[in-house]
Amino acid sequence: MKFSPKTSTPTREQKLDKKWYLLNAEGKILGHLATQIADILRGKNKPTFAPHMDMGDHVIVINAEKIKVTGTNKPDQKMYTTHSGYPGHIKRVNLATMLKKRPLRVLESAVSGMLPKNRLRPVFLKKLHLYEGGEHGHEAQKPIALS
Repeated sequence: MKFSPKTSTPTREQKLDKKWYLLNAEGKILGHLATQIADILRGKNKPTFAPHMDMGDHVIVINAEKIKVTGTNKPDQKMYTTHSGYPGHIKRVNLATMLKKRPLRVLESAVSGMLPKNRLRPVFLKKLHLYEGGEHGHEAQKPIALS
């Protein structure tokens, strides 16, 4: 008689097949899109999800400069803050200015804030590929288009 364990067998990273997904950000809301991207990067959409391992897939986002935000005052009220480490060297930029100067940084910051604050965050962010236009250089990976 065979012994069957009561727990499931852990998945190894070597056995995982990493997929590539393509998202078009044109007209999408920033928070909803960032949540969807963060879930795919972590692998929460898979049945073999483990919070301590990199189970996620690669995500390609095109037209990242055409994202939308809800709320009429949000482009003026939402602030991005950076500090150089020197006294008095704090910089604040609102969302409207950030979307004009560095639109990719807005989406990257939103996704980064939704990922766990541990050693896996840089690993997840390396699998995020953002592009301003509709072109990307990952046709060889055969990305799956997501709605």
